[in-house]
Amino acid sequence: MALPKMTPEQQAAALEKAKKARAKRAALKADLKAGKKKLSSVLNSKDEIVKKTKVVQVLTALPGVGKITAEKAMEEIGIPEGRRVGGLGSKQKEALIEKFGK
Repeated sequence: MALPKMTPEQQAAALEKAKKARAKRAALKADLKAGKKKLSSVLNSKDEIVKKTKVVQVLTALPGVGKITAEKAMEEIGIPEGRRVGGLGSKQKEALIEKFGK
């Protein structure tokens, strides 16, 4: 299925929306890294941008957690590598908070 053609105005609006989403995701990861936000609040967030963020990105933003550690933990818990925060079940969230939510 081909994507619908967009007018220049629609393209500009879509680019602006994507830019804001990237900036919000970057701020979220910076806040996690600095300890300003807790993992539990991120995993239980109602914000659509947060829900669309990949779990591995959230975990690697935590201090002392690298990509390998995050991927191993996700595998142990049973979370697929491409899963997004909004797609986590309550038991998966609890397991992540127990493991990383110091």
